[in-house]
Amino acid sequence: MTTSQGPATATAYWTVGPEQGELRSEELPAPGPGEALVRTLYSGISKGTELVVHHASVPECVAGAMAAPNQEGDFPYPVKFGYLTVGVVEAGPDGWAGRTVFCLYPHQDRFVVPVQSLTVIPDGVPSRRAVLTGTVETAVNGLWEAGPRLGDRVAVIGAGLVGGTVARLLAGFPLARLQLIDVDPAKRAFADALGVDFSHPDDALPDCDIVIHCSASQEGLERSLQLVGDEGDIIEMSWYADRRISLPLGEDFHARRLSIRASQVGKVARARRHRRTNAERLALAVSLLQDPVFDVFLTGSSEFAELPDVVQRLADGTLDALCHVIEYPSDEAPSTDPSIAQPIEATR
Repeated sequence: MTTSQGPATATAYWTVGPEQGELRSEELPAPGPGEALVRTLYSGISKGTELVVHHASVPECVAGAMAAPNQEGDFPYPVKFGYLTVGVVEAGPDGWAGRTVFCLYPHQDRFVVPVQSLTVIPDGVPSRRAVLTGTVETAVNGLWEAGPRLGDRVAVIGAGLVGGTVARLLAGFPLARLQLIDVDPAKRAFADALGVDFSHPDDALPDCDIVIHCSASQEGLERSLQLVGDEGDIIEMSWYADRRISLPLGEDFHARRLSIRASQVGKVARARRHRRTNAERLALAVSLLQDPVFDVFLTGSSEFAELPDVVQRLADGTLDALCHVIEYPSDEAPSTDPSIAQPIEATR
């Protein structure tokens, strides 16, 4: 066991009310047997899910199922939520100190977890890019659910963080056709960077074997029903939280025997659940990030102290991002500035 005199406190981001976030100081325990102390380098904001939490919109009936692995508190608030964190091990079992790791952990400058919760970042994957590990894991799970085959015609609707990641992974499949579809014509340049064809929903080609829906919009799901071929599959990767969605099920859905199947990353997709663990899925995801094209998803950065304001700006639309990266102080000792121990609040 590598030992170290760990800091007595850590600082973490908490959602404390509807559209209210703050940084809080908390006690940090010393790592026990089989545990590691990790100093955070970067965390990423998964905008779709984290803004649902920010708006206090998690439905009560799925609050338990939607909890993040290392979440503290309960929905709607106060809750410490997040899951795209990269850091370096400062203390832990033999062989762990100094390793750069990914963890499904909320935004916090230092934390202690069992080493089983850590995914070692391989050579060739920069630490900053590795914040996307959780997003790529979500995309991998969706593709395991979809099961694309040789020569398939596939459409991905929604050129956001998840949709773009799915499309990039599909670009390596031997498909007959792949379209990334979005209502924003400016996304064409993004699709070009990913090496996939772009289409506006009005111009998208029909008769798809699989449509993967990632736009989190009623219109996108309606268009999915129109674009998928007879008896085809729609993989729904959007989370609507407490919004109600209406669909014209008397049209394409019923007459053409279509299927809508949910993909949710909390469990390994059914097609691989008996042969892959969550840890194996994460290891695969981080290995895929050796592809430098994924840097296109990192669309901005801010310092950790700015995080409450950054989340609010993402929520009100004054800051646009795919994955916004939070950078943490590199000093070895935790801050003793008394201001950091007080709530730093951002409200509308």
